[in-house]
Amino acid sequence: MQIDLTPIYTFLKCRTPDAWVEQALEHVDILLIDHANCEKKAASTALSLMYRYDKNTDLLHKMSRLAREELRHFERVLDILVSRNIKLRPLGIGRYAKLLYKQIRAHEPAKQMDTLIVGAIIEARSCERFAKIAPHLDDELKQFYMHLLKSESRHFLDYLTLAKKMGEQEALERIELFTDIEADLILTPDDMFYFHSGVMKI
Repeated sequence: MQIDLTPIYTFLKCRTPDAWVEQALEHVDILLIDHANCEKKAASTALSLMYRYDKNTDLLHKMSRLAREELRHFERVLDILVSRNIKLRPLGIGRYAKLLYKQIRAHEPAKQMDTLIVGAIIEARSCERFAKIAPHLDDELKQFYMHLLKSESRHFLDYLTLAKKMGEQEALERIELFTDIEADLILTPDDMFYFHSGVMKI
């Protein structure tokens, strides 16, 4: 399956370091556990947006589809965990999501725009990382992660489109801010290994 990732690479300010891939291959169990937790969180975020902004029909349609797809992905990762005798467990909140969400403005409609932008960033990074690590994984995981590229890239565009519809110039300014923060989180050392972490400190 060939997916054009140019919009993803253009949107993000940096690529995943090779050192993160090396650490991921040493911690495939943590990679899969965190991936499962991320899919649950992504579905939860979509549902939360549906409840919070229930008069936005375009948002409702996009988030409903996104939530269903994320839950199907979660079920697939869960099956993989079971087949490999890896127990699903909480890993705690990494600095990546914590510091991105910290920058979301508290007042509306700014909060809605920022939440959508952060959603776009997380989906974009997920897509970039699936593509980066897939060639190094066993056949089952390689095929699964390559399969995810299509839906994850669409989720990125859905979030981005919804944010820009609220005011393109303001959205572009906020995207600049958030993608700067995100790049710093990816390129600076991290205390723990997560799917969205920087390179873990040795």
